[in-house]
Amino acid sequence: MSLSPVAQGIADGGGTRWFDLQDRATGAVRRLFLWLPPGRMPDAGWPSLTMTDGNAVIGTAVDAMRAQAAYPLGTNIAWGALIAVGYPTAEAYDPFRRSWDLGPPPGRSYPPFWPDTPEVRTGGGAEMARFVLEDVRDFLAGQTRLDPARQGLFGHSFGGLFALWLLFTRPDAFTHWIAASPSITWEDGFLLSHLDRFDPGGRPLTIHLSAGEWEGDRLAPFQEGAEDAAQRLADKARLRTRAAAEEMAEALARLPGLTVRYETYAGENHMSVLPVAVNRAIQTVFALR
Repeated sequence: MSLSPVAQGIADGGGTRWFDLQDRATGAVRRLFLWLPPGRMPDAGWPSLTMTDGNAVIGTAVDAMRAQAAYPLGTNIAWGALIAVGYPTAEAYDPFRRSWDLGPPPGRSYPPFWPDTPEVRTGGGAEMARFVLEDVRDFLAGQTRLDPARQGLFGHSFGGLFALWLLFTRPDAFTHWIAASPSITWEDGFLLSHLDRFDPGGRPLTIHLSAGEWEGDRLAPFQEGAEDAAQRLADKARLRTRAAAEEMAEALARLPGLTVRYETYAGENHMSVLPVAVNRAIQTVFALR
């Protein structure tokens, strides 16, 4: 039985609709953003891109799609559906909830983000995956038709960690996987154990990994000489965001049937990569050829 939203509305600009959906298993309410292209839907349904951190990315994605898909011969981009999972908030992020939702199991507990708030927990990725693959897809079946042969998943940072974990555990869930600045070394790099036993099953998957230039072992120019420069360098050495993404791409490229690309975004840091990476996800999933 399809979900009924507990609330719904229209986002500012671009024709995006949002629906607050209650998770059928846990009761948690998440906000689903949906943007559908103009014109006639293809017989097979719309190709689609699903994104984590929906509040932060949906506006950028819609603008990038509208600017490019209207000129396919010049951009190589076809129209497609944009789907983003976020939360009922006006903020770009809900740090507390995304830590649970996007942190794959088993997870850990951490001190609160703010005084007098609960401890932060990770490890709810399986709940999030079930919600996206079952509840969201059941709901969308009542809104439109999606082409099962071209469905992408995009995630940034923790979202990139979630996307790679889901790739390793459910490679049948999407055809295109885009992980920007993924937190591969998070919680002692447990994700690498999933990589070691990953079997794509001969599926012709497309995988795109990326990181910003200033996620390597050097500080961004504007960070040099700052009071926290030493701590930032220590964090970079511990996280290895760019190096870990490059190594992950190299390992995946050795597996049969996978089309793998790694890209470093010049002049970008961990947060500034986001609009560039969202656009690259659109170019990856909706390319005409």
